[in-house]
Amino acid sequence: MNPMVTIAVRAAREAGRVITRNFNRVDRLTIADKGKNDFVTEVDRNAEAAIIAVLRDKYPHHAILAEESGTHDGNEYQWIIDPLDGTTNFLHGLPQFAVSIALKVKGRLEIGVVYDPIKEEMYTASRGEGALVNDRKIRVSNRKTLDGALLGTGLPYRDFRFMENYMGMLKDLIQDTAGVRRPGSAALDFAYVASGITDGFWELGLSEWDFAAGALLVREAGGMVTDIAGGEKFLETGNVIAGGIKVHHAMLRRIQPHLDSKLTA
Repeated sequence: MNPMVTIAVRAAREAGRVITRNFNRVDRLTIADKGKNDFVTEVDRNAEAAIIAVLRDKYPHHAILAEESGTHDGNEYQWIIDPLDGTTNFLHGLPQFAVSIALKVKGRLEIGVVYDPIKEEMYTASRGEGALVNDRKIRVSNRKTLDGALLGTGLPYRDFRFMENYMGMLKDLIQDTAGVRRPGSAALDFAYVASGITDGFWELGLSEWDFAAGALLVREAGGMVTDIAGGEKFLETGNVIAGGIKVHHAMLRRIQPHLDSKLTA
């Protein structure tokens, strides 16, 4: 295993221990509002601190972009951290959340780790070396059309500017498929695409830390990840489509009629 993946896995497990230790004591946690329908707890902050401590111990000069503490300056290596993707699920006792850690080198994704501490599933990817879950190779599904496909998505819940666009996409994509699911953790949504559990995924308005690791998982598992217009600006825009190659193309065709300049800028 790539030594940097090993360190990221160690950091993810440390964060996972913080999360699981507190999962049954949510009623005693300190919870703050970051914005409309956007919450942060002491668990998010403590899990993030645990990740950063592991990374800083091994790589003191690397830069960091973390959801709760923001940007930490460093060299051309940048770790991208979401310590608890799915905080709302966590607060409601819904066991669907994950730790997400990615590494970019000179702007290119090199490492991705997504950890589900409840199921103890560790998804890992290193550029050019494929994707794994618990050291088992994973691949995207080989479905060729939307007929019978199971798709994942993220419903708008903070920013409703593109609600009409999104509802048009949903209306067109739900037809002919086996259904659309909204589990509530983008990091795990991408992991499920990478492992073939779902056939495709799309969402608008994600932050980079939500899905940087997951995007690499999907690509290393043989899938496609693009922005909502089919380009490469998905990390910048947060408007993203992921899936096996043929399902991705089919989704893109259904989505494109609902785009406008604000979504593709």
